[in-house]
Amino acid sequence: MLRSFAIQAIIFLVAFQLISFLRETSMLSTDTVLTDLVTTNLHVDIDKVPTLMGETVSLNAQGKTTILYFFAPWCQVCHASIGNLQALYQKNEQLDVIAIAMDFTENKEVMAFTSQHQLTFPIALGNEAIKHIFEISGYPSYYVLNEENVIIGKSMGYSSELGLYLRSL
Repeated sequence: MLRSFAIQAIIFLVAFQLISFLRETSMLSTDTVLTDLVTTNLHVDIDKVPTLMGETVSLNAQGKTTILYFFAPWCQVCHASIGNLQALYQKNEQLDVIAIAMDFTENKEVMAFTSQHQLTFPIALGNEAIKHIFEISGYPSYYVLNEENVIIGKSMGYSSELGLYLRSL
């Protein structure tokens, strides 16, 4: 019985890893330098992305490991996983988090999402150019940047707080 359970667990983990790998093939590769992307896409200024609060935020790492979390307010998986990101952010002062709202029609949709989840990190308002430059094809998607703006981790779909933490190391 225990052996059967162990075999099923291994099969599940292998299948999960394979599905994750296949989903992530459409994303930017790890070791991509964010500043290199910007020089090839000069029409996008990722240093001055508007925020929900009417300010601007840079999507570049500012000397800390940074998670760029792309979400859509209508995305149910985003609703399920954003609390994990908020919890990680509150526990780790060495980590910056910027959430980028995508595929919304009005700012009030984004405001409702952020209010519902009591988010305390910056919320940038994305657009099609940002979606294109970061090769976003599903939600939630996120990239982990090191201090030198190099992508060191990525994922698409639900992530637990532990999963987010491990990818940010």
